Amino acid sequence: MFGQTQAFSGFAVDDLDAARRFYGETLGLRVEESGQGDMRMLTLTLGSGALVFVYPKETHTPATFTLLNFPVDDIESAVDELRRRGVSLERYPEFDHDEKGVVRVGDGGPAAIAWFTDPAGNVLSVLQEN
Repeated sequence: MFGQTQAFSGFAVDDLDAARRFYGETLGLRVEESGQGDMRMLTLTLGSGALVFVYPKETHTPATFTLLNFPVDDIESAVDELRRRGVSLERYPEFDHDEKGVVRVGDGGPAAIAWFTDPAGNVLSVLQEN
């Protein structure tokens, strides 16, 4: 039924202006704003051309899971660049992180992953695949 349609993802934030700055300036994504007043939204264009909609929600509660994963060729460089841009990495007690905050994963998943949050507390990651 939906095999020939183009789907997109979306998530909420509590401050659309902060999200625009973070996704556009800090992460370097193409960000377009549309709508007016309470109907404002952002469209993020990812490197693959996929679109993600970001909309404001006053009662926003951050997701307890990773909303966006950004595959990278070199996780060490990606983590260093995120830190240079003022992004702090998250550390979760159930994982063993190295000194940079990277988790090395065994078989069946990415080779390494590091998590961080946007200004609204939504969880994102950079990951290096095997």
